[in-house]
Amino acid sequence: QVQLVESGGGLVQAGDSLKLSCRVSTRTFKMYCMGWFRQTPGKDREFVGAINWSGTRTTYDDSVKGRFTISRDNTQNTVYLQMGALKPEDTALYYCAAIYYDDIKTVASAYDYWGQGTQVTVSS
Repeated sequence: QVQLVESGGGLVQAGDSLKLSCRVSTRTFKMYCMGWFRQTPGKDREFVGAINWSGTRTTYDDSVKGRFTISRDNTQNTVYLQMGALKPEDTALYYCAAIYYDDIKTVASAYDYWGQGTQVTVSS
């Protein structure tokens, strides 16, 4: 059973930075593509970004490109989402997700495992 636990959410002001972490309980973490998604009430879960198993390739939604950075530490079974220049519209519940795959997936339905989410609130 693969379990994901996010942390690092909170209340920040517009323009601030915040770093989310997602620790994954599996012996084969380095074989997983990891994604970050976010969701606001009444809306579908939307793709934020993803990183391949080795950390050599990332992709981002246009809304966060240049402001957010995904990285991973395969020795710590952890993936990170560094968020900068935060905007009120970044306010959401942020989820990390995992799929046993050697490239990148950008669609939520492709992911097999999900964390419980961590709330990020950006005040104006």
